[in-house]
Amino acid sequence: MQARAQHHRPRTREEYQRGLPDYHDPTAGFGGAAPAYSALTLRIVLATLAVLLCAGGAVLFAVYGEWWGTVLLGVVGLGSLVDLGWVIHRKRRGEPG
Repeated sequence: MQARAQHHRPRTREEYQRGLPDYHDPTAGFGGAAPAYSALTLRIVLATLAVLLCAGGAVLFAVYGEWWGTVLLGVVGLGSLVDLGWVIHRKRRGEPG
């Protein structure tokens, strides 16, 4: 019960800079596993790559007149752009990764 009460309190900047153990890990500590830390830099690189590839693919589909591909890659690219913005926000907030 004490761990649950501690989970709902606001986190300090020092906790974010130090890293949040078991962040988004439903199996945290199961079987003696080490605490997981977020890989924010990797997510920034992957989201940037996804945005660029989707933009390039959407342009190619538009040039060839395939509007379904343009719309599909536009939606996926927009989702990747939102994810990129959120991950950059978390990184600037001070979370390691």
